[in-house]
This record gives sequence, C-alpha cells and structure tokens, in this order.
Amino acid sequence: MSRIGRAPITLPAGVEVTVDSSNHITVKGPKGTLERDLVPQIKVEVEGNVVKVSRPNDEKKNRSLHGLTRTLIANMVEGVTNGFSKTLEIHGVGFRVTKEGKKLVMNLGFSHQVIVEEVPGITVEVPSANQIIIKGIDKQLVGQFAADVRSKRPPEPYQGKGIRYSNEYVRRKEGKTGAK
Repeated sequence: MSRIGRAPITLPAGVEVTVDSSNHITVKGPKGTLERDLVPQIKVEVEGNVVKVSRPNDEKKNRSLHGLTRTLIANMVEGVTNGFSKTLEIHGVGFRVTKEGKKLVMNLGFSHQVIVEEVPGITVEVPSANQIIIKGIDKQLVGQFAADVRSKRPPEPYQGKGIRYSNEYVRRKEGKTGAK
C-alpha cells in the first residue's frame, strides 16, 4: 500500500472539509476556500478532524492515484491554513520590476516593458526593484504564475542574467576564447 496515500491528514483548528457523493471536495479555512473534483475510484472519508484516503484495489492506476489524491488534499489544507509563496529574483544590469495597481511592470533588457496581469487568487508583492514575492492559497496556481513570470526572461548560463527562483542555482558556462 502507498506510504503517502495511507497517511491520514490531520485537520488543524478552523479547517472544515466536506466531500459529496460525486467526490467533489471543499476545504474551508481561515485564508479562504478551495474546491476540487477528485477521481471517482479513490474514496475519501472525513472522520472528526482526520481525512483518510483509500483505494479499491492494487491496480497500477489506482495505486498512483491514491498517493496523488492524498497529496492534493494535504496541499489544499496547507493552503487554506498557511498559504504558499514563491520568491523570484531578477539579475542583470538595468533589470528591475515595479508594481502598478494589479500589473507587474518589468524592465528586462528588451526594447519594451514586459507587463504581466495579476491572476485572481494570487497576490504579488515587490519589496525591492529586483525581487518578486508571489502568494496564494492554491499551490498549483502560485507555481504556474511564478513559472509564467520566470518564462519572460529565464536565466541564461553565460552571464547569469534573467529571472530565477530565490533558491535556484544557475550553472555558469565559460564563454568562447579568442582564436590565436
């Protein structure tokens, strides 16, 4: 049996989980509400302040969905209690970012400014001219928005310029040497 799937999820105080007959789960907490449709094969039970996930048999597909479903529910519970955040750093001479209303305006060495609209459910903070903090309760949405912002100018290996995650290491390459 899946080690991840069989681990029960303990609900913190103030979090409420409901599952209806069509396997639609709703998680309500202090930071907001998240909803998701789960696969019908996996059974989710809420007993007091514990959520248990079980599977009908040991077929390969059900085994993989078992751990996935449990992790998705655990991420929903974590999101409505603490939330998720990703920090991006901008490296490069003249590269900077500002926030104007709900828009993220970035100068990334192009002839034009790159403007990214905030997505509903996401809050963006710009504490300094070269740092972006993306926060939200949905882990998938936070990660996808961070990846979209990073894709505007991914880090390049020769000079290290670009947008990178705060914990990302960019392996540097040596440039060409002149012909003699």
